This record gives sequence, C-alpha cells and structure tokens, in this order.
Amino acid sequence: MVQYNHSSPANIFERYQGNPILVPDRWPYPANATFNPAAVRHKGETYLLVRVEDLCGFSHLTFARSRDGMTNWQVDEKPAIVPDADFDEEKWGIEDPRIVWLEDKKRFALTYVSFSKDGPVVSLALSKDLKKFERHGPMLPPEDKDASLFPRLIDGNYTLIHRPIIRGEAHIWISRSPDLEYWGHHRVLLPVRPGWWDSSRVGLGPPPIETDEGWLIIYHGVRQTASGSLYRVGLALLDLEKPWITRKRCDQWVFGPRESYERVGDVPGVTFPTGAVHDPETDQLMMYYGAADSCVCLATARLSDIVDFLLASNDA
Repeated sequence: MVQYNHSSPANIFERYQGNPILVPDRWPYPANATFNPAAVRHKGETYLLVRVEDLCGFSHLTFARSRDGMTNWQVDEKPAIVPDADFDEEKWGIEDPRIVWLEDKKRFALTYVSFSKDGPVVSLALSKDLKKFERHGPMLPPEDKDASLFPRLIDGNYTLIHRPIIRGEAHIWISRSPDLEYWGHHRVLLPVRPGWWDSSRVGLGPPPIETDEGWLIIYHGVRQTASGSLYRVGLALLDLEKPWITRKRCDQWVFGPRESYERVGDVPGVTFPTGAVHDPETDQLMMYYGAADSCVCLATARLSDIVDFLLASNDA
C-alpha cells in the first residue's frame, strides 16, 4: 500500500523565472537542440557541459559558463568534446555527461554516453583543467546510460551508478571498481515500480550529493502514457558508507513537466536533470535539466529541505 508523505513535494523546487537559460536559437553555431548538461563549479564560475545535437542528428559536448549560474552565459565558440574516430563506440555521437571531482586523482571525471553500432555505452574521460580530456573508453558493456561516479573512494573502491538494460528491464544499478577499469559487485539499486509514476524506467540525474544523512540521489522516472513517455523527477537517500543500501525513496515525484518549454519540444513532457551545484553558505542547490529534449533550464531548492522531505518519506 502507498504511504503518502504529507509534506508537499511541489514546494521543494522552484523554477528559475528566466527559463530556459540556454536555447539553440542563441547558440554560437548551428544546433538543433541544447540540453542535458553536466554542472560543476570551477574557478569561481558555474560550468555547464551541454549536450548539443547538430543538424545531422548527432550530439557533442560544449561548455557554457556563468558567474552566478543563472545569467550572462558565455558559450564557447567550439565544442569541448566531439566524437573521435579512433574510438569506435563514439561512431554516432556522445551525450548526457556528468562531472565529478575525484579528490584522490586530482582530476575531473567525466562520464558520458557514447553511441556505438552495438548500442549506447558509458564512457570515461579525465581532465585536470576542463580543457584537455584524456579518454579511457567504455566502462561497461552496452546497453548502458545515465552514469556517474561518486566523488570519493568508498571502502577503497570507486563506485558507479548507471542504468543498464538487462532482460528489457531499466533499473538503476550500482557497481564498484578498485581501478576504474575492472567493475564488479553489480547490484540493482533503485528498481522501477510497476504501476507507479516511475514504472517504465528509471535513471540517475546529477551525480550523488553527499549530505550528513547520506548520499542524495536525484533521478528521473518514466511512465508510458497514451501520448508517449512522461519524464518526472524523484529522490532517494543512500547510506553514506554503504551506498548500495537505500535508506529512503520518496513515493511521489517532486518535479515534472508543467511549463510550455517542458511540454513542447523535440520530445514533449520531459524534465531530465543531469547537473547540480550546491552552495554550502546559502544551502542553495541549483538543479540543471533538459526540457523537452530541446533546451537547458534551472530549478533551485534548499538542500536541507530536500533531505528533510526524504527523511519524512517511507523507508526504502
């Protein structure tokens, strides 16, 4: 039986009044869509590594920067990462990046989806400065998407959240590795819930966010409707030192398509978060998401409010 949380999820996230913040019509070169960005603070600015779909239908990644993370975005004239012919898995484009800073390696770790002839795979690149990226190729076999590393070692291992398709099922999985090359300890972390708003598939949003109460997971859930797929946003809280244990998972979605820019576009009815930046001084969390697979938008919340809402939710 569903246990309803009496606090209102509608009050957690607030849409930025200036949405959408990045659109293809104002891109410095021809683009069909600009969406699903990775987000990170670097050198006093918010960096968004944006998925850009070109007019042939293939995607690459380009940086946009802003001091306040809301306004005056400066978009690079050229892409940061384009498909490389030396990497067969990138044959049909690269997309949907996530970025974390790996303290032990003193590197930014970029996970992204490469489209090979065998299907989508999760690829890894490392960078010291977000200028040059060293590709490390596929991390796991296809079909796999929606992946991010945790920003620190846990029990001496790297930990990855990802979304493989196994037996046609689209659950969120967690895996571990001693060296970023060989992966094991695979297990389902957040399964789909038949009949619910996240019944068709689920996938990680931004990278895991460490809080005193556990790792905050923002994820997307999909429900098939008579008019197509509907992408909404949910929350979960993982154990700090054993993140394969889910402490809390909210029953309700906390964010979903409502505005015209979320309902009209290449794929209507999509809110797809992929990046988040937290300011510990103000407690503001800035969640960047792709809207209708067409543009980049922003929603904000207090991190403590999100955690409090989860703590009042049912045990997973």
